[in-house]
Amino acid sequence: MRIAVFGLGYVGIVSAACLARDGHRVIGVDTNRIKVELVNDGASPIVEAGLAEMIGDAVRTGALRATVDATEAVAETELSFVCVGTPGNGNGSLSLEFVDRVCRDIGAALAEVSGWHLVAIRSTMLPGSMRETVIPALEAASGKTAGVDFGVCFNPEFLREGSAVKDYEDPPKTVIGELDERSGDVLERLYAPLPGPKFRTDLATAEMVKYVDNAWHALKIAFANEIGNISKSCGVDSHAVMDIFCRDTKLNLSPCYLKPGFAFGGSCLPKDVRALTYYARSHDLETPVLSSILPSNELQIARAFDMLQRHGRCRVGVLGLSFKAGTDDLRESPLVGLIERLIGKGYEVAIYDRNVSLAKLIGANRDYILRHIPHIERLMVDDPNRLIEDSQILVIGTAEPEFSELVRNVPQGTMILDLVRARIGAELCDRMDYQGICW
Repeated sequence: MRIAVFGLGYVGIVSAACLARDGHRVIGVDTNRIKVELVNDGASPIVEAGLAEMIGDAVRTGALRATVDATEAVAETELSFVCVGTPGNGNGSLSLEFVDRVCRDIGAALAEVSGWHLVAIRSTMLPGSMRETVIPALEAASGKTAGVDFGVCFNPEFLREGSAVKDYEDPPKTVIGELDERSGDVLERLYAPLPGPKFRTDLATAEMVKYVDNAWHALKIAFANEIGNISKSCGVDSHAVMDIFCRDTKLNLSPCYLKPGFAFGGSCLPKDVRALTYYARSHDLETPVLSSILPSNELQIARAFDMLQRHGRCRVGVLGLSFKAGTDDLRESPLVGLIERLIGKGYEVAIYDRNVSLAKLIGANRDYILRHIPHIERLMVDDPNRLIEDSQILVIGTAEPEFSELVRNVPQGTMILDLVRARIGAELCDRMDYQGICW
């Protein structure tokens, strides 16, 4: 392909060099003449293992050159990558000044081009930036329509400084956010030789993926450091601890617990987080990451309550009471916390959970009900269908398989608040009165 790469910083020059090495004809574009001259001289504007040699070879064969002329670059290519910086402002917000400026330059060039051209953004941007900044800038400057006269994609990069060339050659994944199918097809063909899974999705999802990755990486580092500090305070080798921790790829380093939904509860997680953070405080250690876990969990309960309260209805039916499906354990169940808030605000609440029956409970669960929530027993019902009929709002609290069938009988007009992303079918999820807590 004939490709233009706008922005010869870290992402841009690595992408340009790798594309040229792979047989494409590449024009690098930058307003910095020094960078342009370095590339045209076969030199690298950054330090990165193996990059200088790749640039030198590509320039010698004519596969790569650089220019300051955006119009020329667009006119001579069929695909433009935008790899300019998106620096942070002092208040934490993101500046899209350079993205906007480059898109207007590309748009002006597109006004003079008769053929179809694809514009793919690699710059890191928050969800909505493609719709609110990129596409309007391209359309305003070109006088053309995105998805019709030219294509648009968001194609986040996953290149780490120091191993960027290797990361390009062996990416953890390739994500293509597409405005239309034709646009996505072009990038899918371009990346076909690369290994790793490939995902085609909408623009906003692709924009969000990059931020989720970086936030997760930062969280892992902060978490490991806090564990390291606690371990050192009690004479434990933190590396030995984390080596064992990382060997568990079934629960620890895995998709487990990474599905957005309702708050956690039970007899272990809340208690053990409290104990660990108390231990840290007793050793004069600050653990802001660990200490924020339980407050964050409480906020998810408050979020569910706020969503219910906004509807101003009185009769609420709750499917599920235990802290998770397939158990009768009510200890620190977030559903109990949600129900307590509803009762306190005067809502009429009915609860169905076939796993929870005071007559059958023994031991810690029975003691917990009698000592902490004895009033909830009288809210329990045996007939889930009657509960559904009588409710103005239905809360799906646990992922019991039977609930997936029961909610198919929910009449129109009954609001459904799903806390667990129950498998209830597209027809129910598409209803105007269905809401997921965070989807």
